[in-house]
Amino acid sequence: MKIGYSFWGFLGNGVTDTPDGGRSHRRPFIDALLDRGHDIVFLQADRDRLEAGEDLGGTYTFDDGLPHIDALFLEWRWAITGRNTTICGAEGHTCDLHRQAQLTNHYTVRHQTPTVIWDKDRTLRAESVWRRTAHTRVCEAALAPTHGAHSLLFPVAEGLLAQADPVTLAAQRRDLALGYVGNQYDRDEPFDRFFAPAAARVEHLVAGKWTKTDRWPHVHFLGRIPFEAAADVYGRSLATVLMLPERYAAVGQMTQRIFEAVLAGCLPLAPANIRYVNRFVPDELLVHSGRDVIERLSILREIAGTQQHADLIAGCVDRLRLFGLSKQINTLESVLHGLVRPGTTERGAA
Repeated sequence: MKIGYSFWGFLGNGVTDTPDGGRSHRRPFIDALLDRGHDIVFLQADRDRLEAGEDLGGTYTFDDGLPHIDALFLEWRWAITGRNTTICGAEGHTCDLHRQAQLTNHYTVRHQTPTVIWDKDRTLRAESVWRRTAHTRVCEAALAPTHGAHSLLFPVAEGLLAQADPVTLAAQRRDLALGYVGNQYDRDEPFDRFFAPAAARVEHLVAGKWTKTDRWPHVHFLGRIPFEAAADVYGRSLATVLMLPERYAAVGQMTQRIFEAVLAGCLPLAPANIRYVNRFVPDELLVHSGRDVIERLSILREIAGTQQHADLIAGCVDRLRLFGLSKQINTLESVLHGLVRPGTTERGAA
């Protein structure tokens, strides 16, 4: 089918000074849809070209109009005060929310085009009209999604899992005991509880946008780094801590950080309060406090480079199959096919 795909981010490395966790999985996800025979047209701005100056070689189609499509797929955008709630053309304005409103008004409301909303940041209200509209479905990247929503996790390509060699990764020299790549957003509590106490005792590094750090003067905050440099940080780190906002932890929504770390051989220590945490990491990597993090790191240092270390990495890689790309594509196709009637084409005509 022809899918109109709306996202506000990048397919390539993008620019450093912007948040976009989707860069780790968006392009493989889209390429897999193309490989399944779907026709994809992107309905937001081509930020790779306009902001990053990266030419993707004509592989993808962007359209700032209202083209014919069979289904609309939205990586859901929400109101961010001072950014996308301002007047078009105002300093710092981004038009993602305005464009999303235009798309939903034209396709979802006016033409009743089958619409799938991927609420990746859990910002769509539980009482939203889109959750009870007949031709609309909501997907969430959680193991326990909101009632009526479908579980569509952040995908990782099976080929990357097959290439991950635990023995080689365990043998890699690592000069940091603890590393983290990600932004501060709603993570102060788990950072205070798990990461900061350990950071006072071991070599560490935190990369990402952290603007309020006065309470942690002992922590080495590097600031934002290029997207492609995240693998280097994890490649230097023995372990990381999976710090989730409470709205993620409560429903078992794991971010892409887990496979970014694991595929670099960096072991993910996981707070035990994360729902379904045993599906994400082996029991040996569960932590309940900062003291637990310190103790686990001590043990990991002792076994670094051994078969026991390699076995832990292997256990983490095996659990990443939960996020398998093929499985996530199957989920989306099932949702789409449940919305689009056989023989229905050229919906959403302008």
